[in-house]
Amino acid sequence: MENSKYTVIVAEDEELLLDNLIQKIHNTQLNFQVIATAQTGSQAYELVKQLSPDLLITDIKMPVMDGITLLEKVHVLNPDIQFIIISGFSDFEYAQRAIKVQAADYLLKPINPEQLYEALLNIKNKLEIAQNAYSEIFNPSMARHTSEQIAAVLQEYIACHYCSDINLNLIAKNMGYSPGYLTKIFDQHYNITPAKYIISLRIAKAKNLLMSSPELTIKQVGELAGYPVQSYFSRIFKKHTGISPFEYRENIT
Repeated sequence: MENSKYTVIVAEDEELLLDNLIQKIHNTQLNFQVIATAQTGSQAYELVKQLSPDLLITDIKMPVMDGITLLEKVHVLNPDIQFIIISGFSDFEYAQRAIKVQAADYLLKPINPEQLYEALLNIKNKLEIAQNAYSEIFNPSMARHTSEQIAAVLQEYIACHYCSDINLNLIAKNMGYSPGYLTKIFDQHYNITPAKYIISLRIAKAKNLLMSSPELTIKQVGELAGYPVQSYFSRIFKKHTGISPFEYRENIT
C-alpha cells in the first residue's frame, strides 16, 4: 500500500501556473501522479468522468465553469474524489464556500510548497487509512469471483457501512478494477449504481431519524446518516425528496 500511486487531475487555465503546480506536486514525493490537466472547468469535468482520479485540484476562476461549480458537479458524480481549491487572495471568502461542499483544502496563490505538501499529506493519509481498511475484504483475489459474487460482496459492505465514508475508487483499485467496471457490474445485478445505492440508504436513514428522534438537530441527523456537512446534507436531501429535512420533519409531526 505504501507505494500506491494516487491519481490527480489539475485544472488551471494559466499555463505557467499549471506547469509550476505540477512540478511542486512531483517535488512532494508523496506518490501523487498527475494523469491529466484541464484549462476549462468543463474540460476538467469531462476528464473526471473518464478517469475517476483520486484527487482534483482546481483554480476557483476557470473559463466556462468555475471551480466551485466544478466541485459541486464532481461531488454529485463521484463523492469519493478528494478536492483542493486554489484561490487568489481576493477570492478568499469565495474559497471558503468550498469547505461547505467538502473540499479537502484550499490554498492561496502563489502556492506555498510547504502548504501544498501538508494538504497532499493529509489527503494521502486519509486515502491510505481507507485503502488499508478495504484490503482485507476487497483485494486482487476477488478477480477469481464471478461478477455476481463481486457485486454481492460490495452490496453487503455498503449496506453495513453506508453511514461511513465509502470510497469506491479505492475499493476498485484494491481489486484491480476500474471504478467504471465496478459500477457497471453492480448496476447490472442491482439496477442501481453503488453511489446512488449509498444515497438511497442514507436518505432512508435520515427520514427514519427525522421521524423517530425529534431531539436530534438537523446537523446531528445528517452526521448519523453519513453527511457530516449540514449544508451538503440539506441539499442532497431536498434533491431526492423535494423538501428540506426541516420541512420533512414538520410535515410528519
